Amino acid sequence: MNYSELDRKIRDIFPEESVYKDDSVRAIFSGRKLPSFIKDWLISKYTDTDTGKVDKEGILDFLERHIPQGEEVKLRLIKYPGKPIKLLLRVIVEPDIKSGLMRFYAPDIGLKRDEGIVSNMLLEEGLSVGEHWGVCELVYRKEENKLGYVELINFKPFRPYRVNVEYYMQARREFKLEEWLDLLVRSMEYNPHALDKDEKLMLIRRLLVFVEPNLNVIELAPKGTGKSYVFSNLSKYGILLSGGYVSRAKLFYDLQRNTEGIITKYDFVALDEVQTIRFSDEDEIRGVLKSYLENGTFNIGNYRGVGHAGFVLLGNIPLDDEKRPVESFYFKELPEVFHESALLDRFHGFIEGWKLPRFNEDMKVRGYALNVEYFSDILHLLRERGEYADLVESYIKVPQKADTRDKKAIVKLSTALLKLLFPDAPINPPSKDDFLKYCLKPAKDMRGIIRYQLSLIDAEYERQVADIDVK
Repeated sequence: MNYSELDRKIRDIFPEESVYKDDSVRAIFSGRKLPSFIKDWLISKYTDTDTGKVDKEGILDFLERHIPQGEEVKLRLIKYPGKPIKLLLRVIVEPDIKSGLMRFYAPDIGLKRDEGIVSNMLLEEGLSVGEHWGVCELVYRKEENKLGYVELINFKPFRPYRVNVEYYMQARREFKLEEWLDLLVRSMEYNPHALDKDEKLMLIRRLLVFVEPNLNVIELAPKGTGKSYVFSNLSKYGILLSGGYVSRAKLFYDLQRNTEGIITKYDFVALDEVQTIRFSDEDEIRGVLKSYLENGTFNIGNYRGVGHAGFVLLGNIPLDDEKRPVESFYFKELPEVFHESALLDRFHGFIEGWKLPRFNEDMKVRGYALNVEYFSDILHLLRERGEYADLVESYIKVPQKADTRDKKAIVKLSTALLKLLFPDAPINPPSKDDFLKYCLKPAKDMRGIIRYQLSLIDAEYERQVADIDVK
């Protein structure tokens, strides 16, 4: 196997955290609903590091034994009551107010909400509400004259890699900016050689909500540009909702069940095919969204909630022959709830997805990249680091009469770009020229689009953002 210089550098600097990605190998997972981080881990586990040869039979055998699909697991559990079965499985844990039990369900094996119970021991060990991938030990319980159930008696989170943010920050110093950009693109499962530099920089904007809490963005793009894939496959910390009916209870808080919604459980919530989404009560959801997008809080009845998830709107947009939007008002086809200027103003930035090519065979990654599990954990942990925002504030000068929301949006977007492109910034700050070119200017452009769109529907908004610059 012919390795490039970048392949060798990635493999040498991230020996345990990298994996060779080849679409022909990943075809063995066809038909199985597995996240990329599970696929990467299995490929790495069954790859000879010297020759690069992948033991496909070994992977298939592991899948059959440890990650079965369908309801055959339920049949095995019922057939052997009291006998534990160990699986690598996705489970969703949630409280059941009516019964007073902590329940779990596992869609991949057909286990429904009212069929699974979490053992008290796991609750005492701190198993939290939400979605988890891990090694699960299940057992079927059936007492005479009572309904049977499946008990989750043991759980080990799937975390095969050591995640050290400081090491990741130090490692950045070993790469030139162009090499680091290619590493990010590869880790998003794209081939950087199929994109020019501007396209790469546009592509990584999809990662902004992965690294910065409470960052809200909108991306409109033609079909086939890969936006849904990025938000549904690259991080277990985010969730993608595609079309259909979305309720306040699902997003924020369910008064009947006394449970918090998904906005409190994830790093970001992406609404895909947003043109087709319908809300239960548009006036109610608009009011709740305004509060949440502004400061990360929401009030439902007497309940006050807090979340750190970013909010992402993903939709299609018609283009003309020159591949520019047909309408000057980009949000024309969005649901009516998003046509209010006060709500749109709370979105920090806009991604021009039409500037990315449709995904084609040449864009499939082939080479070493960071394992998705490790990559997503690093991006998740970078959300907690406040020193990047402090550094951004030290770089910029803000006019006295600058709009507060514009300033907040530009700082948040610049901070996210700094974390992605210059993660070593706290120990090795980029030059002011690099900060201006790769962080501040793109942030102003992204916010500028929101500002211009606002001016089209509300005369109170000026068309341009304030001239925030480097000191």
